[in-house]
Amino acid sequence: MPGHFITFEGGEGAGKSTQIARLRAFLESLGKSVLVTREPGGSPGAEKIRAVLLSGQAKDLGPRGEAMLFAAARADHVDATIKPALDRGDWVLCDRYADSTRVYQGEAGVDPAYLKLLETAAVAGVRPELTILIDIPAETGLRRVATRSQGDESGGPDRFEGEELDVHERRRQLFLDLAREEAYRFSVIDGSQDPDAVEAAIRKAVTESFADELQHEGAA
Repeated sequence: MPGHFITFEGGEGAGKSTQIARLRAFLESLGKSVLVTREPGGSPGAEKIRAVLLSGQAKDLGPRGEAMLFAAARADHVDATIKPALDRGDWVLCDRYADSTRVYQGEAGVDPAYLKLLETAAVAGVRPELTILIDIPAETGLRRVATRSQGDESGGPDRFEGEELDVHERRRQLFLDLAREEAYRFSVIDGSQDPDAVEAAIRKAVTESFADELQHEGAA
């Protein structure tokens, strides 16, 4: 496909949204057409499923049932949003993708083989060229979530943010394990740095990964 697909992963409070916005501004300054999207969500059908998942309404279905809902949302997201944008030649920046399902539902005990089958069906061959993993200690991320939730009219932490510290730390380690296993597409960024330093590290990772398109434009 003529476009480029970059995903952002990490635990709760890692700062993905902030850094996606900064990368978008950088790429647009180079004249690139950029689409920012998210999971779960990113398309009309997927946004409806997002509301069910994050509210906790699907929790009674169990981890396998939740994994199926994530896959259904992802399939609609790919078909309605991501693939058309890539076909247009856009740079797609996605806040979470299939790696989050591997980690979150994997930590909850869902068979990896089952998750792989769901993923294969949902993504339909659309996989990221680069995955930015913003890594922070779980305790730091949860403090950020608590601060962000103060005065939040949505009612505070969502279904996944509100879980215990040890669950979040296990997810962090699973993300790091995945990054080691698939190092060819992952760039692990220390998210405990100040936002400007995180931005600089992400920009470096992106310009190195897409050197042929970016470095000759003065993006290095």
